[in-house]
Amino acid sequence: MRVPVVRHSTLRRRALRRRVLWTGGELLVTVGVVLLLLVVHQLWWTNRQAQHNADREVRALEREWGAPGTPGPAGPSAGAGAAETEAGGGDGSARAPERERGAGSTDTSAAAPRWSRAYAVLTVPRLGLRVPVAEGVSKRDVLNKGYVGHYKGSQQPGQTGNFALAGHRNTHGEPFRYINRLRPGDTVRVETASAVFTYVVDRTLPRTSARDGGVIGPVPRSSVRPSYGYSEPGYYITLTTCTPEYTSTYRLVVWGKLRSMKPR
Repeated sequence: MRVPVVRHSTLRRRALRRRVLWTGGELLVTVGVVLLLLVVHQLWWTNRQAQHNADREVRALEREWGAPGTPGPAGPSAGAGAAETEAGGGDGSARAPERERGAGSTDTSAAAPRWSRAYAVLTVPRLGLRVPVAEGVSKRDVLNKGYVGHYKGSQQPGQTGNFALAGHRNTHGEPFRYINRLRPGDTVRVETASAVFTYVVDRTLPRTSARDGGVIGPVPRSSVRPSYGYSEPGYYITLTTCTPEYTSTYRLVVWGKLRSMKPR
């Protein structure tokens, strides 16, 4: 009867293979844990942190506006006690806000807000959304803080033209995650230190190119899909965000028209 002989070299090779397999398994588990932590950070922690920052900024603005003699960064200069003014015609065009007799000018011109600083609050009742609006659309300085950003060069609330905004759809507070749920007739309110502006959702562009600058023009109209948008000057608001979710390939656009503005 022959007794099988196992050489030392064979044992060493087997031991080396076991060590390689074990080390590889440990590396795979470690990489998996790291990736899981990154996903948790991106999808949960950034949302929690940004929403906390945004809520804190909204409360700070409300306290600031409650102080007597606070100057308004934007909005009409109508005197105290002026009645709510209306804008917008039933045919889809907008007319200039009516001037309250003896209340002063309804000119909405004012000094430009400071870059990346919150100066207004956007409220969307259907979505339960209340979020600060800051000047600019920088990711680091504005959007990643959970704020909504105002496109530089577009108009301010209540001014003739287009008050255009951007916000994250996913992560970092994701304030615009559900704007696809908005329907014609839903209200969007913008509050500043001097006035409250109420817009009414009018149209939605489900998808367009990320380079479609026409959607935030003074008379918003898609340059990629020209059948979407407007052809006459008016008082507009534009909300833009990424689509589909968790990508930045395209843009989703919601438009509204100014219905009323009420001085504080």
